[in-house]
Amino acid sequence: MILGEHSTPEAIQALHHSLGLDLPLWEQFTRFVQNLFTHGDTGASIAWGTSTRELIAERAPVTLLLIVMASVLAILVALVLATLAATNKDRLLDHLIRIFPTITLGMPVFWVGLLLILFFSVRLGWFPVGGVGEGVAGTLYSLTLPAITVAFSQIPTLVRSLRAQMLEVLESDFVVTLKAAGIPNRVILTKHVLRNSALPTLMLLGVNISYLIGGTLVVEQVFGIKGIGSLLFSAISKRDFPVIQGIALYCAISVVIISLLIEISSWLLDPRTKGKQ
Repeated sequence: MILGEHSTPEAIQALHHSLGLDLPLWEQFTRFVQNLFTHGDTGASIAWGTSTRELIAERAPVTLLLIVMASVLAILVALVLATLAATNKDRLLDHLIRIFPTITLGMPVFWVGLLLILFFSVRLGWFPVGGVGEGVAGTLYSLTLPAITVAFSQIPTLVRSLRAQMLEVLESDFVVTLKAAGIPNRVILTKHVLRNSALPTLMLLGVNISYLIGGTLVVEQVFGIKGIGSLLFSAISKRDFPVIQGIALYCAISVVIISLLIEISSWLLDPRTKGKQ
């Protein structure tokens, strides 16, 4: 693959030696593991000839920013919709919000992205069709539509979970006592209901963000964003195995870090764990 179809046996032998492919398998694997733990690298790219760590580090900021924007957007929209549904139980607004997750859960994220491009970019011209703008404002503006696309797949499950938890808390005895004491509904919702309803939804959010990482890679390809997603698809098409291994490794590490942060956040939100080791 590196030398091309018309390479000579001497060139192939020299390349095998430079890559260490003429060494015993156990020694090749030992070198790979040492390089992984000492440099955080899975080797040199076959297609680009540079370190996979450098390639991923160059593309990672755009992907991370897209994930953060999509997560924040999904949380805000889910919070508003779930609160409206829970406070208007069995009314028209509640039924409309409950229908929304049922419809949107079956929509592929790349298809939603194409629809948003056709409507907001091609027809209305509000957002660019693809790519990343220059500067902070240009980058945020160009990533708005992709962030909406990614968040669209996360909102339904968050709304359903948070609504169910809020209804359970609203019907609890302590909320009835607070209402009888004349506490305003706004205070009850913000200080008591949301706090006690957030923990299960927060755990679900951690799982969703793990899936969101994979969905973001597909959305980057749809919107032509030069992030980790486009790098992954290019590496797959060129059979650049070190780059594919590196992306899989760093995505797995990201999932572990996110799970740890969610566990810490749930520990801080759950009052029953306060004062316990």
